[in-house]
Amino acid sequence: MAGRGLLRERDTHAVEEMDRPGCDPARLNRTYSQFSVVNRAVAGWRGIYRARIRPVLSATTVTTLLDIGCGGGDVPVLLAAWAARDRRKLEITAIDPDRRAFDFALRRGRVDGVTFRQASTAELVDEGKLYDVVVSNHVLHHLGTAELPQFLTESALLSRGTVIHNDIRRSPAAYALFYAVSWPFPGSYIREDGLTSIRRSYTAAELQAAAPPGWSVLSRPPFRNLLTCNSPAPNGNARGD
Repeated sequence: MAGRGLLRERDTHAVEEMDRPGCDPARLNRTYSQFSVVNRAVAGWRGIYRARIRPVLSATTVTTLLDIGCGGGDVPVLLAAWAARDRRKLEITAIDPDRRAFDFALRRGRVDGVTFRQASTAELVDEGKLYDVVVSNHVLHHLGTAELPQFLTESALLSRGTVIHNDIRRSPAAYALFYAVSWPFPGSYIREDGLTSIRRSYTAAELQAAAPPGWSVLSRPPFRNLLTCNSPAPNGNARGD
């Protein structure tokens, strides 16, 4: 297990196995499948939905939401289900530039309120898309230092309201806990990539220092960073779909 010294700084040179183009497709698909269990356990989306997304939803007017880097698609499916249960009108576009993730998400079949698309934020900006809420889950730690500002700029440009980036907060305790409880995920990349993700992730102070002005970091249990920005879009831009 990594010592405390290895977690003092972000390990930006570490690469998650599932990010490698030649990784085993069976293990990759099993990883996407197991994300739903991991995210329900640690990502805290239920609380985020209740506190930050549900209050802006309406029973009569459609709210649009963009999920960036949706992976296997479990988070947008959850958000759509919660909104439907609350009788709120929510239309989600879930994007991922990785064809493998897109193909896995499509195999879920039709999900009411969710459209999956293989695309990048840059493509949507070029298309003039806009969404009421923009979110991401476990994307920030994948980005290099030079990639983060552009990603945040593009996500703000795509939002007419709130942007919420939900990610891991690096700490020895987070690493030790995940190391101890991640055994029940055989045949996937969950364990090794989860530990790599923690090593690549930011502390709250690091993320606040790396983010441009106007962004705020909130530390949430267990071992989470929420990076948020209220980014009203300029008048005249097209409505997202």
